[in-house]
Amino acid sequence: MSTLKKIIFFCTLSILFLSCKKNNPDKVIDNRNFSMGFTSWPYGPNQADVDDTYDFIMNEADIYTEHIDDKIPWSALINNTTLPAEFTNNKIGKASRKPAGKNMLLSVSFLNIERSDIQTDYDGNTPTFTALNDLVIEDAYFKYLTYLIDLFDPNYAVLSIESNELKNNNETKWQEFKLLMANIRSRIKIAYPNLKISESITLHSWYEPDVANPDAYVSEIKTYVSQFDFTAISFYPYFKDLHKRKHFQKAFDFLHENTSKPIAFVETCHLANDLSITALGLDIKSDENEQNEYLETLLINAHQNNYEFVIWWAHRDYDALWETFPDEIKDLGKIWRDTGLLEGDGSKRSSYDTWKKIFLK
Repeated sequence: MSTLKKIIFFCTLSILFLSCKKNNPDKVIDNRNFSMGFTSWPYGPNQADVDDTYDFIMNEADIYTEHIDDKIPWSALINNTTLPAEFTNNKIGKASRKPAGKNMLLSVSFLNIERSDIQTDYDGNTPTFTALNDLVIEDAYFKYLTYLIDLFDPNYAVLSIESNELKNNNETKWQEFKLLMANIRSRIKIAYPNLKISESITLHSWYEPDVANPDAYVSEIKTYVSQFDFTAISFYPYFKDLHKRKHFQKAFDFLHENTSKPIAFVETCHLANDLSITALGLDIKSDENEQNEYLETLLINAHQNNYEFVIWWAHRDYDALWETFPDEIKDLGKIWRDTGLLEGDGSKRSSYDTWKKIFLK
């Protein structure tokens, strides 16, 4: 081998070595400076599945999330009547399972699952209002939040889940919503001065937004986020057709350039299998290695940029729970089904090994 070829060969090896080290969280992170956790989303419908989920959180996390993204008892809140037993039993049951010694994020959704309007009541109806920022709505939602905050006593609270999606879906309601939430945040801050509050933002919609005026959209969300105690991110890279480490990193770089607030990934995950849903026009390729690459990139960014915490959506594929879903929501539920660090049968993916190594640091 010529001298020139030897130089090129050893330079190439050095570059590959340094690249592998840079992309390996086990090499980059010596003493973890951010919290790691999961939502309490169970992988199956049985009590044992729920118990096992909380046990997993106890052993593999130092923070967890109760994610309240369902109906709101508007009528009872507005009319000062008894809250529905279906609501109180569910929430009290969750609160009773709070793992001792763990920090907690309470995430609450004002918006419906489509993020296009207000959540419905338990009877499927919505309250009467002329605008989202009507005082009757503000008072009722404030009462709802205070009930949940008093019950769960969280360290962090997301007062609205994926707020920016409303701008994407209904510009008029977005303007009303901003006025509503400004008042809500002010009242919550007075009532709970030590509670860190935010609203979550979907990074897959904020980054390179598919809108008529992307620069204006990015700027408006940047301004909106600046009002929070921390930047709460919801991020599902496969929603944005991101599949490689360098593409994940570009999204993270965008985030760091557009907020000066402490960052928390309040819900995130990545597919470990292909996802095909004909009715939704989805055909997304992924595998276990790609999932692990995303997790590695996430953890390195969390450490290097001093994130508050990272919440992985579900610790285990929820195949068993998905089988119980009504037919009308099975397609929707399948989107996140195969994103666990554990497979549906409980076997460990490479992403679990990555998580465990960094969690113990």
